Amino acid sequence: MAADLHCHTRLSDGSVGIEDIILIAQKSGIDTIAITDHDCIAGTVRGQVIGKRYGVNVITAVEISGFDFEAGKKVHILSYLADAPDRLEAICRKTSVARKRAGQIMMLKVAARFPITSEFIISHASGSTNLYRQHIMHALMDAGYTDKLFGDLFHTLFDEDSESNVLAPTKYPDVETVIKEIHGAGGIAVLAHPGKFNNFEELDKYLDLGLDGIEVWSPFNDDEQTQQLTDYCKKHKLLMTGGSNFHGTYGEKTVTIGSYTTPKEHLDKLMGYKAKKKRAQRKAEKEAAAKAAE
Repeated sequence: MAADLHCHTRLSDGSVGIEDIILIAQKSGIDTIAITDHDCIAGTVRGQVIGKRYGVNVITAVEISGFDFEAGKKVHILSYLADAPDRLEAICRKTSVARKRAGQIMMLKVAARFPITSEFIISHASGSTNLYRQHIMHALMDAGYTDKLFGDLFHTLFDEDSESNVLAPTKYPDVETVIKEIHGAGGIAVLAHPGKFNNFEELDKYLDLGLDGIEVWSPFNDDEQTQQLTDYCKKHKLLMTGGSNFHGTYGEKTVTIGSYTTPKEHLDKLMGYKAKKKRAQRKAEKEAAAKAAE
């Protein structure tokens, strides 16, 4: 069956809890999901325990935020099936601290501009490991200043091109570091939604850095981009994944769990990827040893 390998919960910037996401997946006929909260691995163990209860396979995953300083673009890398996910705690914590600092600055700017308190804004982030733009917008919705999460007010406050934005910089690790950390934890590094941050021109560079795969099926990739990515992955023998990037009501796109998925053929390739690489490595070492003995 198909798998949705990109879902967010309340632990980061989603609006739905872990158990509810798993139940939705079960009722939608999705038997495998990945909880990919931003820079947060806290939901993995709990998700796997709950998943077993409902017959849904929850694979170890996290979405790590990075930045390509040469291209001047954000880059999100999905880590799957890490042997030692705890080794990703350091990079996740560092980004989380930076995001928390930026969130507090934005919150104070909004509280100064509108007659709402910081406490009121913070209450909307209950259950999350951080304060995200969606939480600030939710507070402004509840206060009656907008009826849309991603409407005109959102763009006024959070678009870089807006003269009235309240943005505060968040320092992210460079993409090379992110990929190295994922591999150091025994994980598989997959580029998330290239269409969202227009990461297409940098694909060759990320391939050279050791990228293992690309999220081909995503609400942020249009049909032409999906075909382009499919062709690229086939040419370079990269893994192909898919996921809805589900955030519930906090999502930029209207999607349901399972609306974008990883076909079974490609899920099987992902699940067997590390074993295949180890076999190839052992074979190469054996051939090198035999050649050296000649």
